Amino acid sequence: MLGGLSPAEFMQRWWHRRPLLVRQAWPGVQPPVDRRALFELAASDEVESRLVVRSGEGVASEASWRLARGPLPRKSLPALKQGGWTVLVQGLNLHVPAAAEMLNRFRFVPQARLDDLMISWAAEGGGVGPHFDSYDVFLIQVAGKRRWRIGRNPDARLMPDMPVKIIENFEFEEEWVLEPGDMLYLPPGWAHDGDAVDGECMTCSAGFRSPHRTELVRESLLRLADAVEDPRDEGPRPVVYRDPKQAATPTPGRIPGELQAFAAEGLLKALSEPGALDRALGEYLSEPKSLVHFEIGEPLPEGCGVALDARSCMLYDDRHVFLNGESWRAAGKDAAMLRRLADARCLSAAEVAKASAALREQLDLWVEDGWLQPVMQSAMQPVVQADHEPGKRRGRRT
Repeated sequence: MLGGLSPAEFMQRWWHRRPLLVRQAWPGVQPPVDRRALFELAASDEVESRLVVRSGEGVASEASWRLARGPLPRKSLPALKQGGWTVLVQGLNLHVPAAAEMLNRFRFVPQARLDDLMISWAAEGGGVGPHFDSYDVFLIQVAGKRRWRIGRNPDARLMPDMPVKIIENFEFEEEWVLEPGDMLYLPPGWAHDGDAVDGECMTCSAGFRSPHRTELVRESLLRLADAVEDPRDEGPRPVVYRDPKQAATPTPGRIPGELQAFAAEGLLKALSEPGALDRALGEYLSEPKSLVHFEIGEPLPEGCGVALDARSCMLYDDRHVFLNGESWRAAGKDAAMLRRLADARCLSAAEVAKASAALREQLDLWVEDGWLQPVMQSAMQPVVQADHEPGKRRGRRT
């Protein structure tokens, strides 16, 4: 898939550094969905989708662009014979097993950085215009042909008053036409422009999370605040601010320094709790996307292994395991087994049989929540269970 490079070689020599074109990275690749199924997904209110329509000839900066966000009923899409438009569906791996399998091929990068698999269908000439991303991306051609032009464009300017971010002064350094099975890797910040040639085409892109530091701080602090608890606050004498030495003041609008110190002491106490910030960060990084929901299941049958549901995100650090925005303390053999589950996304029936009673109970709960799926050991295929009404995830922390 990486043109003869091992994952270690690719990460050392190419990742975050320079583009890489691999011809026939996926020989015989098939689209995870056909055009009809893709349009049906785009029409769903449980799927994130976009329609981008280009009008006008010439360079992208001279065209006009229209953006519509899903749901996108089929009647809202242009005619197939009309050129210059594209439909994009995010998170295809959350809905289509073949897409999840494709995305799993990139798990030589930490799961905390892996985002989703997006697919775009484009009529001839369709694309989203020259732009750049702040994250790494692998572009896999799965049907038809797409022409890619790429360049560094250090002085890129965005066109004003556009619904999509189009580079006004795009200049490309290299150009290729990708056919089914070809793949192009681009590091963050490389400007690129892709359009369908010789008819319609489909492209999958594996994208990676590159959160801003302020985002990580904000989200971690929010979860840290939710976890702040002082048992004394629940008792008959809660810890409240007291100022028995407060003198009469001629400046009542000034916040007392002692009150500021009281608040700072509480914040520092929360931050100083061992593992508190790490726990909050892990819960955020494993949080499911906003449109994700899980179907309620039955307890884990005897003699079965387990596999993470395609929509589940499981991470761990030295003290905790994280699953779908919740955290658990784990140690010893249980921790080792849960880490294997996070890395391999499955446990065999033999491994499950060795779980402690507490861990087996937790696995049962996760299967009931729909976060795990039972699998038969012989074929490692999901066990077909009785139908259940879709339900929101039911987190249980232990």
